[in-house]
Amino acid sequence: MPDEKNTVLSKRRRPKQARSTQLVEDILTAAAHVLREQGAHRFTTARVAERAGVSIGSVYQYFPNKHALLFRLQSDEWMQTSTVLRSILQDPTQPPLDRLRTAIQTFVRSEKAETDLRKALCQAAPLYEDTAEARQLLADGHAMVGSFVEEMLPNTPSEKHRLAVGILAIFFEKIAESICDRADTEDVNLYSEAMADMICGYFSKLHSEIS
Repeated sequence: MPDEKNTVLSKRRRPKQARSTQLVEDILTAAAHVLREQGAHRFTTARVAERAGVSIGSVYQYFPNKHALLFRLQSDEWMQTSTVLRSILQDPTQPPLDRLRTAIQTFVRSEKAETDLRKALCQAAPLYEDTAEARQLLADGHAMVGSFVEEMLPNTPSEKHRLAVGILAIFFEKIAESICDRADTEDVNLYSEAMADMICGYFSKLHSEIS
């Protein structure tokens, strides 16, 4: 495991001009390509710089080490996914159960569409998963799920609330990944529908108990 004190994940400087912003985007695009092609164990800043067509010094201007690059790829992926899930789970125009079903199916399809990058990021996770930044992202995700459960199941006993949050967290963190690894592209919708049926059935049962 990496030493949290020695793993610097924050960028060295923030791009202020359009040209600098584009450079960072080019570096991140190159980093994603290198990660897919080489895997986490052969991922280096030198390979990223070569793929991006820039000097390694240009990479180090914004990312102090490969851990920072990998974490940025992971955090961008997490944030994009969280934004989509949050927009679904917090949609006031839809009943909570419908929101939950849509979120489950959308998440599985999204994970399947990015299978190669997701697997590569999973390989890289041990390089930064024990850092404060990574734990904060995970905590933010749990908070989003917890808020949804609180809305859907108000006044639920604390133990059942904790269990409901845990089930959703396990689905988003582990089960969906396993489904995508096992299911062919043409079958992933069937798997996501079946998983939505099971989880929504459980939440319907909890809701009926407090109604």
